[in-house]
Amino acid sequence: MCSRRWEAPSWREPVCMLCGQTDADPDICGPKHVDFGMCAHAFCMAFSPGLFQQARIVNRTAEVCPEDVRRIIQEAEQKHCFICGEVGATITCAETGCEYGFHLPCTQEGECVTQYYGEYSSFCQKHSPKQAVEAAPVQNTNCIICMEPVGDKKSYHTLVCPACKHAWFHRACIQGQAIRAGIDCFQCPLCRDTDVFLSDMLIMGIRIPLSGPTWEDGNAYASLGERHRRCDASECLYSQGREQAEEEGPWELLLCSSCAAEGTHRHCSYLSNNTDTWECKACAGMGAASSVNSELAGPSTTRHNGLVPSHSSTVPESNSSSTTSQAASGPVYSSQVPESGSQSS
Repeated sequence: MCSRRWEAPSWREPVCMLCGQTDADPDICGPKHVDFGMCAHAFCMAFSPGLFQQARIVNRTAEVCPEDVRRIIQEAEQKHCFICGEVGATITCAETGCEYGFHLPCTQEGECVTQYYGEYSSFCQKHSPKQAVEAAPVQNTNCIICMEPVGDKKSYHTLVCPACKHAWFHRACIQGQAIRAGIDCFQCPLCRDTDVFLSDMLIMGIRIPLSGPTWEDGNAYASLGERHRRCDASECLYSQGREQAEEEGPWELLLCSSCAAEGTHRHCSYLSNNTDTWECKACAGMGAASSVNSELAGPSTTRHNGLVPSHSSTVPESNSSSTTSQAASGPVYSSQVPESGSQSS
């Protein structure tokens, strides 16, 4: 039994009234929604029996009455989580006749499976589904994502691709990949299977957002379409500065004809006014003069051959979630419909 404690509310970080935590894993519990003096994680509400079944769906937003949320909280005060032992277990095992209750953040420790699709079913450790594929990792098999050992057999924390049966990974690792890839790009990291792989991961409790990959959020690649607008000569001679240029003449900005990632004013690289193309040192070879640079009016350069250095850039990830609150005839507790993968029964 873990030492989980019911956390007191904080003005900085409100506590979820369903699971009692302020810092629960957002990949598991989803974003928090605060309204009408109450705070709850999106998936803590989704997995609470009967709560979302009574909600109204308006523009992909589930409108839940505050009275229903309070009722769920009051009922949970009489139930103990079989994992941490604390009160407030709002989730009950979906197996008929099983009365085990638990908090959503406790599911990982208790090896419970929560299925983020359909009716949002939850299963205790005893009744959780197991992968049907018959396979076992060979000795010294590593997770294909984190490259750490996966052990010698399938388990709650170790999964295998049901398509190729060769890609092994930790549950936490494949969950992280699912969050970043979304439903559009989620696939086996090894064989690239989508249909069989995605279906099995949903059944095994992996949350797959109904969205595109996070690396396409926030116009992460927008800068790639912008034209370079700066003189990169070792010494810029233009009085207006490196960021300025003229339409023509000695202060016209020429971009590298090979990479277009560097530029120079004609005069800053001693190019004649008749020169229309130019190559940066990286593309022409460090210190080597190109055919265009033979027109240099300035000091001569020594020719020598060298390796062209590679250039790489890191694109930051961005991920954002928004909450839409809408009012009906009376006060409602609005929550964005949890974005999870869907699967036919």
